[in-house]
Amino acid sequence: MWIPFLRPRPPTVAVVRLEGAISARATPWGGGLNLAAAAPLLHRAFALKGLAAVFLAINSPGGSPVQSALVARRIRWHAEKAKVPVVAVCEDAAASGGYWIACAADEIVADPASILGSIGVVSSGFGAPEALARWGIERRLRTAGHEKALADPFLPETAQDRARLAELLDTLHAEFKDWVRQRRGPRLRAPEEELFTGRFWTGRQALALGLCDGLGDLKGEAERRFGPRARLVPLGARRRRFPFSLLPSAADAVAALEERAAWARLGL
Repeated sequence: MWIPFLRPRPPTVAVVRLEGAISARATPWGGGLNLAAAAPLLHRAFALKGLAAVFLAINSPGGSPVQSALVARRIRWHAEKAKVPVVAVCEDAAASGGYWIACAADEIVADPASILGSIGVVSSGFGAPEALARWGIERRLRTAGHEKALADPFLPETAQDRARLAELLDTLHAEFKDWVRQRRGPRLRAPEEELFTGRFWTGRQALALGLCDGLGDLKGEAERRFGPRARLVPLGARRRRFPFSLLPSAADAVAALEERAAWARLGL
């Protein structure tokens, strides 16, 4: 039992771990950072008694822009309701969607070697129409709506497909840029033409550019702000010790490859 008049209660700091590629679908083989996974953690974090701050331990190469935006907005909703500061602490990477989420914090701290930024949008796929022709396979596709089969991998890419996809990516990029402007605003120390190209930087470089506010690690930053007696309460999704099945499904295998590719784009 706590006896307040003998010693003051140490400040409580919630630590919410947000890691992995950001995707709508969670898989037993990794990935799956999304609102469904983050929402209960955020609810528990902001509901702690004696809460002094919420720290977000972010380690993500990015992923779904929609899930990134949903998680970021939920963080802001809780922060404004609870009126407590939120600090994002970047580990290996807070890139692309990971940086989108980090910008929901009031301050961003990174390790000097962390990867930050990648303020851009990417779309990837493949095309195999010639392979189908060589194998004598006929593609049968019927649509109602002439743009319904945009970028079908089994049909030759058209100029219209490229233009429509470019328009979509530019629109998503504009949303990302608006969010960074809203959250970082006057703290940005470089022209937008340099910051919003999709390029990423180390933590030390990001600090000079205004993409983060300081260098450090989670425990050290918590102690610097709240003293060595600060009570850190870790909250993170529990990973299964073993997957549901010894053999992943095709969808799980693709998700794992996509996450690996996202990390590889950062050189990690």
